Amino acid sequence: TEMKLPGQEESDISSASENVPTGELDSGPGSGLSPDGPLDTDSRELEVPKDPPLFIQLNELLGWPHAPEWKETGRWVLFEEKLEVGAGRWSTPHVPTVALPSLQKLRSLLAKGLVLLDCPALSLQELTEQVTRVESLSPELRGKLKALLLQRPQHLIQTPCTGPCWGSAHPREASQEEEAPLKEQHQNPLRQKFAAGAEAGAVLAGQLGFLEQPLGVFVRLRDPVVLGPLIEVPLPSRFFCLLLGPPTLGRGYHEMGRAVAILLSDLQFQWRVRRASSLHDLLAALDAFLEEVTVLPPGRWDPTARIPPPKCLPSEHKRLPSQLRVAKGPSVRRRTPAEDRHGRRQHAANPELRRTGRLFGGLVQDVRRKASWYPSDFLDALHPQCFSAVLYIYLATITNAITFGGLLGEATDGAQGVLESFLGTAVTGAAFCLMAGQPLTILSSTGPVLVFERLLFSFSRDHSLDYLPFRLWVGIWVAIFCLVLVATEASVLVRYFTRFTEEGFCALISLIFIYDAVAKMLTLTHAYPIQRPGSPTYGCLCQYPDPGGNESQWTSTNPKDRDDILSMDLGLVNASLLPPPECAQRGGHPRGPGCHTVPDIAFFSILLFLTSFLFAMALKHVKTSRFFPSVVRKMLGDFSSVLAILLGCGLDAFLGLATPKLMVPREFKPTLPGRGWLVSPFGANPWWLSVAAALPALLLSILIFMDQQITGVILNRAEYRLRKGAGFHLDLFCVAVLMPFTSALGLPWYVSATVISLAHMDSLRRESRACAPGEAPSFLGIREQRLTGLAVFILTGISIFLAPILKFIPMPLLYGIFLYMGVTAISSIQFTKRVQLLLIPAKHQPDLLFLRHVPLSRVHLFTAIQLACLGLLWIIKSTPAAIIFPIMLLGLVGVRKALEWVFSPQELLWLDELMPEKERSIPEKGVEPEYSFSGNDSEDSELMYQPKAPEINISVN
Repeated sequence: TEMKLPGQEESDISSASENVPTGELDSGPGSGLSPDGPLDTDSRELEVPKDPPLFIQLNELLGWPHAPEWKETGRWVLFEEKLEVGAGRWSTPHVPTVALPSLQKLRSLLAKGLVLLDCPALSLQELTEQVTRVESLSPELRGKLKALLLQRPQHLIQTPCTGPCWGSAHPREASQEEEAPLKEQHQNPLRQKFAAGAEAGAVLAGQLGFLEQPLGVFVRLRDPVVLGPLIEVPLPSRFFCLLLGPPTLGRGYHEMGRAVAILLSDLQFQWRVRRASSLHDLLAALDAFLEEVTVLPPGRWDPTARIPPPKCLPSEHKRLPSQLRVAKGPSVRRRTPAEDRHGRRQHAANPELRRTGRLFGGLVQDVRRKASWYPSDFLDALHPQCFSAVLYIYLATITNAITFGGLLGEATDGAQGVLESFLGTAVTGAAFCLMAGQPLTILSSTGPVLVFERLLFSFSRDHSLDYLPFRLWVGIWVAIFCLVLVATEASVLVRYFTRFTEEGFCALISLIFIYDAVAKMLTLTHAYPIQRPGSPTYGCLCQYPDPGGNESQWTSTNPKDRDDILSMDLGLVNASLLPPPECAQRGGHPRGPGCHTVPDIAFFSILLFLTSFLFAMALKHVKTSRFFPSVVRKMLGDFSSVLAILLGCGLDAFLGLATPKLMVPREFKPTLPGRGWLVSPFGANPWWLSVAAALPALLLSILIFMDQQITGVILNRAEYRLRKGAGFHLDLFCVAVLMPFTSALGLPWYVSATVISLAHMDSLRRESRACAPGEAPSFLGIREQRLTGLAVFILTGISIFLAPILKFIPMPLLYGIFLYMGVTAISSIQFTKRVQLLLIPAKHQPDLLFLRHVPLSRVHLFTAIQLACLGLLWIIKSTPAAIIFPIMLLGLVGVRKALEWVFSPQELLWLDELMPEKERSIPEKGVEPEYSFSGNDSEDSELMYQPKAPEINISVN
């Protein structure tokens, strides 16, 4: 029979959320969930009236007939926890399972029992008076039962100081004056799992010898009341259920008690029972639960197995009463399109990506939009979480500056180096944080720009051009081109950057990282060949201080080989061709301190390279392992690069190795000797080169536009719930304005760094404090402000004075971090998983969601096209035409557009994303199952369990 819910019209508004967090980090009381569809981003921020969360406890009567006592044996917040009696602890949270006959027996017992809705009892004493008023009980039995119900139950409370303790070691009858909560209840750390306003439900079950027939009582209190020591946590109780009866075989009453607790822990049943007005409504709610029960065949699974909690709970929309589902369905479907699954299609409707039709119209709108938030961008930073974020991002930023500064110094023969990297990062980053539309973005050197710098330097060297003046004109032209892009609102084109484009961009840069790291190490082993003792090139390399305090180096190989080695650009400082006296006296054999054989250098360099890479990878995987507390795991994972560098530096210093070190100036002056801070506009170059620089500048502008805007798209995904909006036009304008400044000072070019920016957002996640055991904290959004980034870059500027320390960093360590960044980035994209499918037989392939909806042959075809595009990009990068590879990256958008002729919209929806035009032209039904919940049940169930909160992953370096 369909249940008629009282107050249904009034509840239509109050029940407008699904999976609302049980508590918020900053705002007021959180509470339970209402059975409605998902909220959109904005409505989640509102205070919506909803039911409070419910804690259910099962007390079981044990020891009859000798010494009957109540003992807590189970508890439910969202998942079930059982008391491990032998181990004296609570089990891990797990999905509860119950036998179907227990639910059927419970229904029969409640149908014949006592149901009190809106009971006016205000204490445990009054409650026992109400529940014992059963006609079948004589006055004598009623007195015994009342005395039994007033006994204090035993609770296993894991107190933080004393460890496990029982709330009452000797159960005794409690008087009305002793109904105050016990001290152990107030010290129970489980209280921290509940938001303000949480309520409790007590279920009492067991066998009682003096009863001749089963007794079932269900009570809903009119006003929640703290029932003294009855509940292990001093929460006001809303529900009370009593299930007692004569002794029977098996665990009938225990399982019926678990059945009641499981029912009350179900959000839909709880929502119905809170609004029930009669026994008929209560039984209808139980029948509705039974209609949705999934039965597991007894011969195909182990009933003692415990199912771990899922990563994501299903949508509650399908479980609404039919009247509400019909009434609310269309609006919910409009709020839950396919972009919720991928998280990148909602930007098509963003106001930031709508053309205004005016010059600089998008920039003006960005400025107006962000101006209203500017004061709050500083006030919102007054939170302790921001201080920890500053430390984390500062270490990540200087690690990035050291790594890219060292590699840039090698790529440009010292024209730029670590000092320029620190100075440029500090100045440009601070200016960007003050002016940008998305201040959570972190400017830094990036892989694509590093590749272009290397290509530009090689072009200048091959054609005998003065590099820095040529670079200055390139930077000026880039600023002009980017301003044209801002004026014409070209940023709206980011709607066409689908996963296909992002993955191709990421895969290319990641492979460049990996290739360059390995190539650098091969170059180093060529400079220091590993030979057997006695070979002609077997000698020593010694380090000793010269009169000026600098470390000099000398090799005992023949002069030609020695000069070749020292001419290699491996970061060696102040090379000298004169042997130290202590080494010469030993005939060039490494017997004294500071002397090492050439094979030693190669061996230990490879050792440091592998150590930094493997250690960083190990720490990254520790973050998702089961070892150590969650705080320790997060710290180790977040600081994996920093810890790897510290470990390698310590190993290098302890062994006193002569490995190539980072080149760092001893004074505050440019790395390249003989030049000032300002770069001459022409130098030794002809005047017409200032005009010819427009051609490479056009290519770099395309690269910067793609790198900047792809990062912006990823950072401003709808699932991150940013309240203050994006600023695509304003961010590109800031990058354009800073470009001539960095070019004139000979500093590196900077653009948004996806990795560090995502890490910045991750460190500012707002999560609910109260969450059920076994449930991940609810994601509430990001703490949007400007102060953390500003503080990070100020500290980075102060770090310029760390040059005396940075010179001890071995270059092989940076190569290892470079390899780590490449491997981490390429392993985080779906493209890598699909490439692996090419080598995995069908029966061993993982259960990926897109494999359920797209034929395997079509998946392989899509992957093959991506591989072909990646191979073509790599070939172009490796030829003299490498400087045009930014145009080829932009060509990925055209290739993706052409795929619409090869693949159906349904296939592209699961493998990639739909282009904006296709989104408007494709009908909802039949293409996107998530639009409708009335279609295939299997598709619905798959989509119901897809993560609704974002997982911040490394996508692009």
